[in-house]
Amino acid sequence: MPHDLAIIGGGIVGLSTALEIATRLPGLSIVVLEKEAEVATHQTGRNSGVIHAGVYYQPGSLKARFCREGVSATIDFCREHGIPFEQCGKMLVATAAEEMPRLAALEDRCRQNGLPVERLDAAELVRREPHIRGVGALFVPTSGIVDYGLIARTMADLLAARGVEIRTGATVETLREEADGVRIQLPQEEICARHVIACAGIMADRLARLCGLALDFRIVPFRGEYYRLGPDKDAIVNHLIYPIPDPALPFLGVHLTKMIGGYVTVGPNAVLAFAREGYRFSDVDFRDLKEMIAYPGFRRLVRNNLRSGLSEMGNSLSKRRYLALCRRYCPELQLDDLYPYRSGIRAQAVLADGSLVHDFLIRETRRTIHVCNAPSPAATSAMPIARHLADRAAALFEWRNGSKRG
Repeated sequence: MPHDLAIIGGGIVGLSTALEIATRLPGLSIVVLEKEAEVATHQTGRNSGVIHAGVYYQPGSLKARFCREGVSATIDFCREHGIPFEQCGKMLVATAAEEMPRLAALEDRCRQNGLPVERLDAAELVRREPHIRGVGALFVPTSGIVDYGLIARTMADLLAARGVEIRTGATVETLREEADGVRIQLPQEEICARHVIACAGIMADRLARLCGLALDFRIVPFRGEYYRLGPDKDAIVNHLIYPIPDPALPFLGVHLTKMIGGYVTVGPNAVLAFAREGYRFSDVDFRDLKEMIAYPGFRRLVRNNLRSGLSEMGNSLSKRRYLALCRRYCPELQLDDLYPYRSGIRAQAVLADGSLVHDFLIRETRRTIHVCNAPSPAATSAMPIARHLADRAAALFEWRNGSKRG
């Protein structure tokens, strides 16, 4: 008997989507397929744990809207299920006068996105953050911290209680869309579903191609490397401390992050990974590497960002250079303050012209929906993304008033 819906990917976006649809249509037969032994193993379990307010995103974009909605949705979920969180706020710190125009632009972007924001001078910054130095700052009070892995595992428990099947160790090898459903080949068996929603993160483009989608992008993996500060630095900051991002560079830069576990991390940088799940510098997957090199968009990305890419690689290989990025706004940090910490992989869609896809990207066929680009702030935005996917599924798959059609 085929399932009504298979959701591929047991990260927070896939689990949120399953929970949203199971709540709307309790009679639907849903299976979640996760290739790892546990849910939330990759981007969900390896991110910074920040509840993003939505400072940076283009007004009117899906990121801006879903992130703003996601703050409330995440906090409401935590309160309902007793999950620890803290809405500590974020400081965006300008460390030089030439950064002040960019700070002003970010302040304007906050207001366009409907976010509360406060401009601080250098003296007020030091008063609120005695260990941080800068010429000015923005304070965004709605940012916070949480353990997204715990949220995902709680969602998995809720799904199990609703009768939703979560299969771990279920690697999708092939997808074949047919007139009456989708055949999904797993290592030991084939299962059938009337419809599929793929929330596969780093593997999103491969699954979309299996369903016949003609793609104008490819996923390129970037490794974000972190350090953890020693226990004597657990109280070094009161808020999240972010630099003012350089608009010429694709990522935000190294920041100090309070973690919900009571410690502080430093990072991430953004280093090209040589494998889609390349959490260490030495991890190389020749299939992944061959696909990247063959893609013209990747070659253009490298050419257009060669200087910054080499700089990021240097910061990765040199702990001293990495430290220098932190000392710009926290000058008391020393090399022996930096302890090893887990890295993460950002699944980033890149267009054929070498530019990054900045917004969330969703594509569909007659029987499948694919979340093709969902990097940060996807964890914060997971529940609004889920509502959006449920709405699209209801229209595409002709689900009406709690009923389902073929």
